[in-house]
Amino acid sequence: MAKDRDDKVELEWLVEDALPGTLFKVKTDSGQVVLATLSGKLRITKVRILPNDRVKVEVSPYDPARGRITWRV
Repeated sequence: MAKDRDDKVELEWLVEDALPGTLFKVKTDSGQVVLATLSGKLRITKVRILPNDRVKVEVSPYDPARGRITWRV
């Protein structure tokens, strides 16, 4: 079983563009752009994410260019 990691950073982002394969370009208010994918829970419940939606994204400090969308705000 996988351990829950404590070193991830979770912030609120704005979806800029929807890409194929449940990938999204998300942007912070400061202008940082990250490529994010949907978490498993959002895929199972078929949550729709559209451009200009506010979402919570987990970003790892080891690869800050990629993230995972965990919640739609």
